[in-house]
Amino acid sequence: MTLTDSECKFVRNELGRDPNSLEYGMLDIMFSEHCSYKSSRPILKLFPTEGPRVILGPGDDAGIVELTDELALVIGMESHNHPSAIEPYGGAGTGIGGIIRDIISMGAIPVALLDSLRFGPLEDQRSRYIFEYVVKGISDYGNRVGIPTVGGEVEFDDNFKFNPLVNVVCAGIVKKKDIVRGIAPDVGDIFVLMGGRTGRDGIHGVTFASEELTTESELEDRPAVQIGDPFTKKMVLEATLEALEKVHVVGLKDLGGGGLTCCVSEMAGKGGNGAEVELTKIPLREGEMTPYEIMLSESQERMVFVVKPEDVAALLDIFEKYELPAAVIGKVTDTGNLVIKKDGEVISELKTDTLSDPPIIEREAKKPEIREKYIHLDEINPQDALLKLLSSPNIASKKWVYRQYDHEVQIRTIVKPGDDAAVLKIDDKKAFTLTSDCNSTFTKLDPYHGGAGAVAEAIRNVVSMGSEPLCIVDCLNFGNPEKPEVFWQFKECVKGMSDVAKKFETPVISGNVSFYNETEGVTVNPSPVVAVAGLMDIKDIRTLDFKNKGDKIILIGKTYPELDGSSYHKEIHGVIQGTPPQVNMESEFESANAVLDLIRHDKDKAITAVHDCSSGGLAVALAEMAIAGGIGGVIDTSKIPAENESISDTELLFSESNARFILTVKKEHLEEILSKINVPAAVIGTVEGEKITVNGDLIDVDLDELKGSYKGVIEKYMA
Repeated sequence: MTLTDSECKFVRNELGRDPNSLEYGMLDIMFSEHCSYKSSRPILKLFPTEGPRVILGPGDDAGIVELTDELALVIGMESHNHPSAIEPYGGAGTGIGGIIRDIISMGAIPVALLDSLRFGPLEDQRSRYIFEYVVKGISDYGNRVGIPTVGGEVEFDDNFKFNPLVNVVCAGIVKKKDIVRGIAPDVGDIFVLMGGRTGRDGIHGVTFASEELTTESELEDRPAVQIGDPFTKKMVLEATLEALEKVHVVGLKDLGGGGLTCCVSEMAGKGGNGAEVELTKIPLREGEMTPYEIMLSESQERMVFVVKPEDVAALLDIFEKYELPAAVIGKVTDTGNLVIKKDGEVISELKTDTLSDPPIIEREAKKPEIREKYIHLDEINPQDALLKLLSSPNIASKKWVYRQYDHEVQIRTIVKPGDDAAVLKIDDKKAFTLTSDCNSTFTKLDPYHGGAGAVAEAIRNVVSMGSEPLCIVDCLNFGNPEKPEVFWQFKECVKGMSDVAKKFETPVISGNVSFYNETEGVTVNPSPVVAVAGLMDIKDIRTLDFKNKGDKIILIGKTYPELDGSSYHKEIHGVIQGTPPQVNMESEFESANAVLDLIRHDKDKAITAVHDCSSGGLAVALAEMAIAGGIGGVIDTSKIPAENESISDTELLFSESNARFILTVKKEHLEEILSKINVPAAVIGTVEGEKITVNGDLIDVDLDELKGSYKGVIEKYMA
């Protein structure tokens, strides 16, 4: 049990007695970090959560923003880190299942998935195994349920060898009039449990996720990993959508972390009510399950509906048609207590507020001391550096991953994986964009600017597609919050993220905090994964590939001598040190708005390609555009807008300064476009030929050689 002494004392004072064993178990999971957010809640208040398009912010299973007068986007993000470290296939699959249920429970049809993944180096056999089966788990589950996985990101680093991170985004579309919430507002309403039967899998899942792993975890904690069933999930999805169409559903919530205890207590608590549950009515997968096991089980593919008594029969008829187990398990009461009964006898009685709103913990935050000596690194030949960067698994093509996903099912996907963001159709004129980003190296070196940079880069990605940033969801992956240095990282990171979100008036509408990503002293690099959704006109879609010979290449934004923390330092020299690129809020805002304004007013389609600068800097971004388009380019670094004239060519090419975009423009419209740009910008080259040439011979490399470095890298490791 993970309850602290002070929490046990608090519970005894609340109850006026000692809890029984069932109550201790229920309190233990609800007081866990995973369910209660007891450490993070005060810090998360820094985030902006409201805006003109926000329909529902944080606090429910997912956030909701307006897309059109009729439709809304439902979006959420979850982690399944610990389970994936123990059982990668099942852990990743049930992570997908959980976030899909979150979207369904708001009344929405899930239409897209993104995955943000972090693993140990591919040279390591165990890391390859985890990588392979996490991807397979995501692929098998999403493909079988019929939801496209349209994007994401992958990072490989020694730091994630024992603590892989598996973060998943799901987005859905719902008619605004059909939105449902996870609430039980009316006394006398009935709880109906539907879906998979309750078994012994996943017991202590949330408490297992709220403590550090050990080398024994793979054996000891395997029972805490849930067992997913995508075929049942497909039936649950179809049955739920039919029920929402034909029956008046008052409240709906999925059974994820914390199982029945979490689901029922939170629904009743949000309604200011109590609840009664009869254990003998719950469909079980295994015989002789104890009340403790039933209430703590996190068996998958289960949903709880709250309906009026007169609607129960119609609801059960729908579930019977889909051959899904379903039963009336209890009712909403006015007592303010969660009462658990077995054969009509009360075996537990706890206040719903005590369960659903545990006390917060004020954690100490302390900036860590930096003891490492700064190493001055020699520059290498830029062409060799570019080819080596392109062949790094962190930059090379991720086709091995996304070719396993069905990214076209539901036929909404307009721009597929491999660009800055995915684009999905809403109707004949409108589309929405989705992307996810994180740079754990930057956040390790400077949590404030690392967090700010994650939001800024995700915003740049949707802007590059021609889309206006709409909202943010996040998954904040950190070590043990009981360590002051870790909690300081968390606080600084949230501050940075919040400042950029406020600047862009892009609210954070949902998210997840994953603490305790540690294994026997190895703490995961702080990894704030940020997903941004955008809204756009289909006519404004831009992609990153070079299109036409003769197009002019424009760089928007200044380049600074910011190689610390860069891919150049990490992948070429094997060094992580110094001060990472800083986020200038004004520059970021002005550059993004300049690009968006240019695209929106580009009636002649003069702007032919757009790509943001991030990992690997300008050189890698240009190479990616050339490889995607099958056309080369000639570049002159002397034209690059820079902080000062003393900046070196290596810094100009590989610095990862923020607030930068590359545009290609038809030459006949060049002067017109340049006249409209009111931020630092310059023409740095021309799209032409079959090679990338920089300053004549500084870089002079054929497209075939670039493609040879960039493609097939991960495939060789996984052969």
